[in-house]
Amino acid sequence: MFKSQLTSAHFILLFAISPIYGDFDYMQLVLTWPATFCYPKGFCQRIPPKNFTIHGLWPDKERQRLQFCAKDYKYVNFEGDIKSSLDHHWIQLRFNKEVGLKYQPLWHDQYKKHGTCCSNLYDQTAYFLLAMRLKNKFDLLGTLRTNGITPGRRYTFQRIHGAIKTVTQMDPDLKCVEHIKGVLELNEIGICFTPNAESPYHCPQSHSCEKRGYTGILFR
Repeated sequence: MFKSQLTSAHFILLFAISPIYGDFDYMQLVLTWPATFCYPKGFCQRIPPKNFTIHGLWPDKERQRLQFCAKDYKYVNFEGDIKSSLDHHWIQLRFNKEVGLKYQPLWHDQYKKHGTCCSNLYDQTAYFLLAMRLKNKFDLLGTLRTNGITPGRRYTFQRIHGAIKTVTQMDPDLKCVEHIKGVLELNEIGICFTPNAESPYHCPQSHSCEKRGYTGILFR
């Protein structure tokens, strides 16, 4: 009897934590600052653009990270206009252009890891078009400059966060890295939306830019 109850409880737990396609609370558009991502020199195979580029569009639940939601999925390489648009907005910085466009490793990886978690709402093409459409809603670099934040200097978390929130309406998630010991650098900005992507959503915070003992965040 006890063993049967344990088995049932185990089954219920597995069911509860198993991701269900389309069962997510929000989507996070993650935009990368290339100057930080490509440090040190030589890490990237493409010339880093001087503006934010897409890292990914991540469906998630408030209390659970959703990844690799489908074993049986198919990624079809993009061609034509959409491939050119992706190469502009979602540049595969770590691969030379020829290899990137032929094999599309970053796009394939992001779709396998994140796109499959919303596949009942967005097929492959819709998923990538949505990410680019959401990116085009914001001019983050222009917003930062309007608020006196320009590359090459350090700023407080509150100042950067507040500047981005003027256009996102809800809290963004700032993501930092430490390439040089003792120096926090702004690496990415996450902007969150409801599952239908029509309304802003409060981003859960990663807190990677709020560590003690650091004098501001470098916007490289």
